[in-house]
Amino acid sequence: MQQHTFRNSLLLLLTATIWGTSFVAQSVGMETVNPLVFNGMRSVMAFFFLLIVMLIRMAKKPELRIQIQENRKLHLTGGILCGTLLFAASTIQSYGIKYTTAGKSGFITSFYVVLVPVFALMFGKKVSRIIWFAILLAVAGLYLICINGSFSVNKGDFYTLICAFVFAFHILAIDHYVDRVDGIALSCIQFLTVSVISIVLMILFVRPDFQALFAAWIPLGYAGIFSCGIAYTLQIVAQKGIHPAVASLLMSMESCISVISGWLILQQAMSARELFGCSLMFAAVILADVLPSLFRQNRQSNTSASHQLSETETVG
Repeated sequence: MQQHTFRNSLLLLLTATIWGTSFVAQSVGMETVNPLVFNGMRSVMAFFFLLIVMLIRMAKKPELRIQIQENRKLHLTGGILCGTLLFAASTIQSYGIKYTTAGKSGFITSFYVVLVPVFALMFGKKVSRIIWFAILLAVAGLYLICINGSFSVNKGDFYTLICAFVFAFHILAIDHYVDRVDGIALSCIQFLTVSVISIVLMILFVRPDFQALFAAWIPLGYAGIFSCGIAYTLQIVAQKGIHPAVASLLMSMESCISVISGWLILQQAMSARELFGCSLMFAAVILADVLPSLFRQNRQSNTSASHQLSETETVG
């Protein structure tokens, strides 16, 4: 069980890595494509990618189709709820960034790392002191990474803060459904919901530039298949068995990884301030998840060894 939890923690870090590197794809793609169109098209790609995965899985495991059909209402309810929350968070973030800087948007959006444990307490989930301390370290690291200069609040910051609240509810919604449904099916319905909402709004408010879409097919493909189709599905699968506060902390590493990927891929310079912020975030993850998991595994192995020794002495 502990190995399963540790593996899921690594999957959440992989999720954060994919999201962090996808900032490069989004920054390139949105130079020519409207944000609503970009989000809509990548969601459509994610849905069809996950639909193919689901069809292959059900062909190999016919019992999976039966399980999903028996819990059809729960899958639909969870997928539509998670999809609506994901669409709302992504859209509000895209609108808010028009009136604020990318750094402030990244910092305020990642504030869900604080909101998730607060809401978790309201739903009866305990949060240990070590996790709270790790959260404080992560927030300090995020501030150093994202904020350069004075911090003032404007209209865009207010919208982005609402986005952080919605992302927090999205994480908690996944935590509620993940033990009761198939994760990939939930993600597939989630992106079908995002796609439908996005296409309706695109028809009503935006005239897509198909030439720009074709020109941005590489960043769109990466954002659609990897950032949405794979990473958001990994989030759903990996959140199983992990406290939502720890999950949010692991996923907040995307800000740290986005800075590192910008340095590696786009040759954007990293300041000493950003390096120190990344170090604080890595320390927070190790403190909240890696060390406790290693201690639990070590304790479990020692207990097993002592049991074997006592059994040997008894036989002797």
